[in-house]
Amino acid sequence: MDEISLDPTSPEFTARRAEARKALDALDPAKNLEMRGGAADDPLRRDWFEAVYARAQNDPARVPWANLAPHPLTKAWVGAQVKGIAGLRALDVGCGLGDNAECLAEAGAEVTAFDLVEAAVEWAKRRFPRTTVDYRAGDLFAPPADWRGKFALVHECYTLQALSAPLLPKALAELSSFLAPGGKLLIVARARGEDAEAEGPPWPLPPSIFTEARRQGLKPLSIEDIEATADVGRRHWRALLGRADEP
Repeated sequence: MDEISLDPTSPEFTARRAEARKALDALDPAKNLEMRGGAADDPLRRDWFEAVYARAQNDPARVPWANLAPHPLTKAWVGAQVKGIAGLRALDVGCGLGDNAECLAEAGAEVTAFDLVEAAVEWAKRRFPRTTVDYRAGDLFAPPADWRGKFALVHECYTLQALSAPLLPKALAELSSFLAPGGKLLIVARARGEDAEAEGPPWPLPPSIFTEARRQGLKPLSIEDIEATADVGRRHWRALLGRADEP
């Protein structure tokens, strides 16, 4: 590949991303009306996610969610932990190219990170050859049995919003199942009003997601409704949840 900009703020990077996004939308059964008939056979859109990484050809600009840095809301939360997260066993869900997982690891957590797409996992390993993160390919809906009740911190950034509404209850139940006693789930996602039109994917999450979380064994400990800023261009939730069976 010729020399290209890897600065996500550069016009060149932005242009490559826009070009790739247009092509990827045309392949996405969730966006392409002509392809929706086959979407029921692939509810996780695995084929589409695999196509994203295959078509990227090692150019992160062509992976729409790859900004080569931790999400600002994740990074700020990790940095604000007065007691720290050093030594905590943490799980990063939908790790992509690894930036959020590495942020947790740099803070001292013992991190396992997984993604639905093997190519994403291998790319993350190449980017961070000296990492302490245990990167794996995996499916949120078919996790290893030994993950149940094992993690003090579970981090989910942009995975829930990539799922259609019928999958959200099961996804929340799976996230809840990973928490050890006293464990916490950190959710970072785009937000919308309850009655706002949800065009996607991604599908911004409405406030009722936290009502559903309660039904799936989770209780909100803090919910931040964050308006668009220079760092975060859209309204977001940053929410910390714990196990509902704990006081």
